[in-house]
Amino acid sequence: MALSRKLKDDLIRYFFLITAMVSIIALALIMLYLFIEGLPIFKVVSPTDFLFGQFWYPTAEPGEFGIAPLIVASLAVTAFSSAIAIPLGVMTAIYLAEIAGLRVRNVLKPVVELLAALPSVVIGFFGMVVVAPFLQDTFDLPTGLNLFNAGLMLAFMSVPTICSVSEDAIFAVPRDLKEASLALGATHWETIRRVILPASLSGISTAVILGMSRAIGETMVVLMVAGGAAVAPTSLFSPIRPMPSSIAAEMAEAPFRSDHYHALFAIGIVLFVFTLLFNIIASHIAEKHKQVGAATL
Repeated sequence: MALSRKLKDDLIRYFFLITAMVSIIALALIMLYLFIEGLPIFKVVSPTDFLFGQFWYPTAEPGEFGIAPLIVASLAVTAFSSAIAIPLGVMTAIYLAEIAGLRVRNVLKPVVELLAALPSVVIGFFGMVVVAPFLQDTFDLPTGLNLFNAGLMLAFMSVPTICSVSEDAIFAVPRDLKEASLALGATHWETIRRVILPASLSGISTAVILGMSRAIGETMVVLMVAGGAAVAPTSLFSPIRPMPSSIAAEMAEAPFRSDHYHALFAIGIVLFVFTLLFNIIASHIAEKHKQVGAATL
């Protein structure tokens, strides 16, 4: 009996080990392929010219492969969408976790989760068909497909992620901390501001980074509503082309193993580095605030 139980435990352990190894190997192979196909472009253009060049004309003779406008566009649309999504997502999470009644929460919580399940193409279509004409008519713009529209749609996509993860982090705060604060005479708002939020900062920070990672890596929405102009934005209403939309728009027409083809994979490397940095920052913040003791509160 004991031998059978040990065998079963070993089988389960090895099964999970193999599953984890398959995931890691698959990710490593994808990353390896990305670098194999992207690095050859640096035989044609230096990394400095590639990252800081101002002109993206890959089909010219000779081709120009400067992605600075694409990087600036990606960072600008991510920053703008984050400025909208982070306050909305965190405040909604606080409301659902600490303020809303049980009946209201049971209605709003599934709605927020349902928004997270909306396909990105549907959100992009809404931005292109509804929001773009509204912006064009309201602000007398040449086109409604611009940074503002893209940032708004990305914020719409990021809010459910930020809200759900933040709410889970707030719920994970030990109830004893809240009760101790209230017993000492703090108001509900003071307890939220000075006890619950600091104690859940790790999870909230992770939620924010996840939302920003989704915004900078999103393809379909920015492809549909950003305008497609490979130039650095000069205002909120400038048409732009972030890095993911450049890859999606041009990969099908780039000749296999051409300079253009390798340049698009190199853009993928840059996106990979940005996402990796976001995750490193999230891990650092989560580890830093993992254990919040009474002294910190």
